[in-house]
Amino acid sequence: MSILFSEFKEWKEYCEKKGTKLYEPVLEYEKDQKGKDEDFVWENLQTAYDVMKDAVKTGLEEDMHSRSGMINNGAKKVYHNPLTVLDPNFQKLISRALAAKEVNSCMGRVVAAPTAGASGILPGTMFTLQEIHGLDDRKILEGLLVGAGIALIIEQKASLAGAVGGCQAETGSAAAMASGAIVYCLGGDIDQVFNAVAITIQCMLGLVCDPVAGLVEVPCVVRNASAAAIANSSAQIALSNVSGVIPVDECVDALGEVGQSMETKYKETAMGGLAATLTGQSISKKVLIQDIEMLPDEEN
Repeated sequence: MSILFSEFKEWKEYCEKKGTKLYEPVLEYEKDQKGKDEDFVWENLQTAYDVMKDAVKTGLEEDMHSRSGMINNGAKKVYHNPLTVLDPNFQKLISRALAAKEVNSCMGRVVAAPTAGASGILPGTMFTLQEIHGLDDRKILEGLLVGAGIALIIEQKASLAGAVGGCQAETGSAAAMASGAIVYCLGGDIDQVFNAVAITIQCMLGLVCDPVAGLVEVPCVVRNASAAAIANSSAQIALSNVSGVIPVDECVDALGEVGQSMETKYKETAMGGLAATLTGQSISKKVLIQDIEMLPDEEN
């Protein structure tokens, strides 16, 4: 019988008691929810990962120019910049996260992981992780299942939606999924995986959702890149056995508490933060005027 864990503590206890790998209970849950066999789940996970990789490729090769004009091939500019801040791998990570999210903003095909607004984080991190460490697809798919398990618990205890908990709930959850998946794929134990999630949430806590003109473009796209970087830094810290001090379940509780207390104008309403700036308001008016369709007067 499949189990939907309500806490990370339960997930750990179950795996230790049954002697299962971290992804296996999530696999069982997926089989139960879909009413399909294991092969079906793996095949669909592969399809999802292929779409993620295609989104990265599309964002780096095709014209990414949104109707609002706020997205203008940013991923390609980062990817091809001869000046690297750290090293080429970091540059690739950032550009790939930007690329997949720009595809979403330009109405392309992405995987909502866990949402469309955060759809660049897992593609950017997992694509780059696989390339650097030479991991096979099966290991990446196991990591995606671990990420899904993380999201299932966050969804119950807090939220995955910017409209409910701010951007901390959206890009924050995606970053937490990615950091946990990274640690798992690199051989980290359960405590290290969950510590990575805790550290990631601590870094993302309090982030508001303030999309300019109500579009999931600014600052959403660049936040996908920064969240991908945070996911990797959190994974590195956790794999080094540096404790986040606050247990992961308490971090998720804090995520939910902050989301509940956050003012409505900071929850995807485009009424606060960057959306409320003079430039943000100017862009909003321009976009609204462009989108108005003039209908002919009705004949009397």
